[in-house]
Amino acid sequence: MTVTVERDARVVGKGHGPRPPRRPGSSYALFLLPGALAFAAVIVVPFLMNTGVSFTDWQGVGSPKWAGLANYRELLDDSEFWESFRHSLFMVVAMAAIPTVLGLVLAAALFDYVGKHFGAKTAAVLRACFYLPQVLPIAVAGIVWSWILAPDNGSLNELLKAIGLESWQQDWLGDPDLALYSVMGVMVWVQLGFPLVVFMAGLQRVDPQLYEAAELDGAGWWRRFWHITLPQIRPETYVVLTWCSIAALKVFGAVYVLTKGGPGGATNVPSYFSFTTFFEKTQVGYGAAISTVLTVIILALSLVGLKLQTRAEDAEEGVRT
Repeated sequence: MTVTVERDARVVGKGHGPRPPRRPGSSYALFLLPGALAFAAVIVVPFLMNTGVSFTDWQGVGSPKWAGLANYRELLDDSEFWESFRHSLFMVVAMAAIPTVLGLVLAAALFDYVGKHFGAKTAAVLRACFYLPQVLPIAVAGIVWSWILAPDNGSLNELLKAIGLESWQQDWLGDPDLALYSVMGVMVWVQLGFPLVVFMAGLQRVDPQLYEAAELDGAGWWRRFWHITLPQIRPETYVVLTWCSIAALKVFGAVYVLTKGGPGGATNVPSYFSFTTFFEKTQVGYGAAISTVLTVIILALSLVGLKLQTRAEDAEEGVRT
């Protein structure tokens, strides 16, 4: 039996040379293929189709008529679009600038003060509480806040009445002068948890000896935050600003649930403007042009954010070496 096995092994091995070594990256393409196909099917193809529709005059039925750049020329002169884009800049403040600043301060406080004096579990519970609005569906959060901000029997107005501040009661979502700021306040509450979690994760990689040395030198919490925390988590700051700015530019659900762009267009944003133009006014080509412009702006912002993040990471690596 041993002789037979050896003979079979020689026969099988005859004519088959050693296998060429496989390149390390050759097998990665197989694992990337499903994601690449899904990305092409869900992102690339719909974007190209939408871009093609934006060059037509079409009401969603019948055959589209080629319009060239007419929709984009009309967009440049559309005051409603520029007003909606101005509102989206307010959303960038509410969803990117304010949450980034507050999230950074709260993360530093939870990590450098609460964690040391009250324990890591207390800091983790508070972090989870701040992150909870990110877990809630935006439709649920919007409905709850519409109850809170309702002019009649809303929780906020009832609270103001209970503490003797009836003069402060307002129609928070129905007043054109207050509606945008009310939506901004809701979005600050929704968005705050994301920067907090990212910054707390970034603080985990900061060398604790830096804080200990600064504390021994008599540096207070604010000086440690300003001279140690901020420079050390600069890459995370760019990530948060980029991600939150993109979320602010494409915000839709909160506006749809809370105000539907009203009152009188006071809370209209480009994504909702494109939606109403596309489906309600059935100006499909023009709505596609709005969404195409918004997509290009978001892509440009993403590239700038990635460039700044890469530059910050390279600078950090240069300091370490």
